[in-house]
Amino acid sequence: MQAIENIQQAISSLDLHQRYVLALSSAGIGGLLFYLAWREKAKKIPVGDGWWRVGEKPLTEDRTIRPFVVETSKEMIEDLYRRIDQTRYTDGLQDCRFQYGFNSAYLQKVASYWRHEFNWEKQVKVLNKYPHFKTNIEGIDVHFIHVKPVQCVGQKVLPLMMVHGWPGSFFEFYRILPMLTKTEGDVVFEVICPSIPGYGYSEAPHVQGFNTMDAARVFHKLMERLEFSEYYLQGGDWGALITSNMAQMKPECVNGLHVNMINARAGSITTVLSLIIGRYLPFLVGFTREDVRRIYPYMQKNVYELLKESGYLHIQATKPDTAGCALNDSPVGLAAYILEKFSTWTDYKNRDLEDGGLERKFSLNDLLTIIMIYWTTGSITPSMRFYKENMGKNFTKRVDNLTKIYVPTGLAAFPHELMHCPWVWASSRFRDIRSYSYMPRGGHFAAFEEPELLAQDLLQFVKKVESKKAK
Repeated sequence: MQAIENIQQAISSLDLHQRYVLALSSAGIGGLLFYLAWREKAKKIPVGDGWWRVGEKPLTEDRTIRPFVVETSKEMIEDLYRRIDQTRYTDGLQDCRFQYGFNSAYLQKVASYWRHEFNWEKQVKVLNKYPHFKTNIEGIDVHFIHVKPVQCVGQKVLPLMMVHGWPGSFFEFYRILPMLTKTEGDVVFEVICPSIPGYGYSEAPHVQGFNTMDAARVFHKLMERLEFSEYYLQGGDWGALITSNMAQMKPECVNGLHVNMINARAGSITTVLSLIIGRYLPFLVGFTREDVRRIYPYMQKNVYELLKESGYLHIQATKPDTAGCALNDSPVGLAAYILEKFSTWTDYKNRDLEDGGLERKFSLNDLLTIIMIYWTTGSITPSMRFYKENMGKNFTKRVDNLTKIYVPTGLAAFPHELMHCPWVWASSRFRDIRSYSYMPRGGHFAAFEEPELLAQDLLQFVKKVESKKAK
């Protein structure tokens, strides 16, 4: 009350002209604040619609959800063995390790294990340990696994969709699923893991143009078909972009978004200034010491390293069918192409190892299971096309790149992710960050490599969101 009286006394002491100037200034400031509030108002991206078969869209859609079982056959395995046996290898250079790509000597060891020790029939049983389903959405069959929780008394069951990326699959989540569907806390998850159309057991689009926004719409339709009206989302790689699009498209359906690959627009004046100043005066631009450690030297970590590792992206974003033709014909070639990513994207230092460090974090059985999902479905080419569909002209001006994300968001920054995005940059895109975690270890394939760390971070984020909702 005293403060208000002081303000009143100060205003009453002004002459008429001063009061007029004050009134105009107040109106201007009020108008500016109103404009800024209007600009910050949550905006959505269009939902749209699609039809991904050749021909006209029918008037009615089959909404049936059908059980699906992964199968194999003697003929399939015999064909695989024949192709492995007929592989032509190239002699590697002396002491090249993984600096030239997948090491040829180690590739022959992987192929030998695949041919003589790997048991695909056994791995098919592993894949089928969770319930699989298919349903037709926008003309294509969408595959997903649906894992219901072991619910304890007093636990709240929360629907969660987890979306993979390239060159991964739904199988990446098999190690984290038990940690989410059986917990000791107040919440437990009912998890849905779809395969992106064109990946694995999801049918590939038959016409051009299917991008992350289309995948987001399809996955919203899937959740609606499963009778979920509100749910959490988690993703990395393409999965991070798709789930972000889902949050932009229908924020009213998304209780929270958690991603382990952080995409925020770079290149603004603020970003450039923060890079110039941040190394020397990080506190002035919102950097932490850990941000400085992960970002600098900037050219080395964010330019040269990306140039070394992004050749695949340029091929897949321009001529995916050309490379896909070769990979779809040679299982060993396919393994080399995909597993090299599981080596380098886990830790750049793996390029200096003869075996690429693959068996430090993964087993050959698990890695070859991912390869077999691509091989047996013939999905490598359509999975690569996803890059071309998303990286066409004016990609940076696409509506989703110009629209911020307003749902509660959790960000897990793994130290060996391809690029580091500080909180201060991320906050320009994600407007309601509830959790930002500097993860102690791990790289690009977080759920596959460090399932316990990812599960813990996801759970603490969801608990923060749920506790605030309860107030």
